[in-house]
Amino acid sequence: MSRNRGAGLKVLTKRCEGLRWKGMFIDADDDPTVQLSNSRIYWCAYTHGPVGRDGAIVDEDMCTSSRKCYKRV
Repeated sequence: MSRNRGAGLKVLTKRCEGLRWKGMFIDADDDPTVQLSNSRIYWCAYTHGPVGRDGAIVDEDMCTSSRKCYKRV
């Protein structure tokens, strides 16, 4: 079974290009003895904070094409 530490399924498919999370910056080999964690801290690459350019919270569920600040990857 393949494990991907740095990303969630939703984030890989329909995320805004401005969505960032700490897992994007981890370049390490997979260690099957370490439990996977899906806790993420998100921020917007444009505002450099937890709120997007439209004033709403950033996360993998909310940074979609339904927002006016969304930019397709």
